[in-house]
Amino acid sequence: MDDSPKTEELRLSQLRRESAERKEAERSESEPEAEQHARRADKADYLRRKLEERAEAERRAEAEQD
Repeated sequence: MDDSPKTEELRLSQLRRESAERKEAERSESEPEAEQHARRADKADYLRRKLEERAEAERRAEAEQD
């Protein structure tokens, strides 16, 4: 079975957020602003990786049921 739609949607959302925040960090005119965007990008990356782990766990659980 594929990842649940909600998990996949959340993962893609975090991927887009990470990309947007990294671009904003590059465009920032002040160091504090750039750091804030970088922290947000790091958080989105962390959440995306956790969602990937969740999707893998869902796939394993589904495989065990079969």
